[in-house]
Amino acid sequence: MVTAQCSRASNEKMKIFTYQKMCKVILLAVCAGLLAACVPDTARRQPVQSETAGRNLTESYYLQAAAQGKTILRVNPQQSLLVLEVRRAGPFARFGHDHVVASHDVAGFVSPQDGIADLSVSLEKLVIDEAALRVEAGFASQPTQDDIEGTRRNMLNKVLDVQQYPVALMHIERKHATDTELRVSITLHGITRWFEVPAELRATSERLIVSGKMQFNQSDFGIVPFSILNGAIQVQDRLDLRFRIVADTIKK
Repeated sequence: MVTAQCSRASNEKMKIFTYQKMCKVILLAVCAGLLAACVPDTARRQPVQSETAGRNLTESYYLQAAAQGKTILRVNPQQSLLVLEVRRAGPFARFGHDHVVASHDVAGFVSPQDGIADLSVSLEKLVIDEAALRVEAGFASQPTQDDIEGTRRNMLNKVLDVQQYPVALMHIERKHATDTELRVSITLHGITRWFEVPAELRATSERLIVSGKMQFNQSDFGIVPFSILNGAIQVQDRLDLRFRIVADTIKK
């Protein structure tokens, strides 16, 4: 009789212990779920950044990578083109001109395996108001040569300050091989800004072609848009950029 009672008491204690243990497990699971829910979804899905993320890499970095056997592409400046469309503003805008600013001198490298590229543009070599590019931009008029030279002087000296900031740099990242959007940093006038840029990529075993469009403001880079007559004629803050970058594989 006593043995049976002891056995029943022992069983009851085991049930209580098991129940308490289950409660602790359930409580821990609930807490873990709540903690996970507090973490933003983007943080849980954020890919691991490479050691080169966000860095402007030098020519020596890419050439060393190529020497080590990695596939590296060099930008072909003869085939590449950057075009900025600059539009007029102000109460007397009709007396001014819209302008097209182009670079036929883009330099840089691409590492497809790492999903990165670094480009540079010499601002001193920018070309103003090429007739064919003005037609492509939909600008009907063509400024005189004197107007073009004056615009170029004002742009280089009064706006871009090329003596102090002679080069614009771009660092490009592609998070995944299937992405059609690029993460692009532009360093201009001593300031760096990041943009998400839709792009079209076409690749062969020997060549990569990247094209796209984006917009940004001059004031994003601490640049005051050019104006005359107390703002009666001025340049819009917003700039429209279109690009076609061609890069060829470096032969080993």
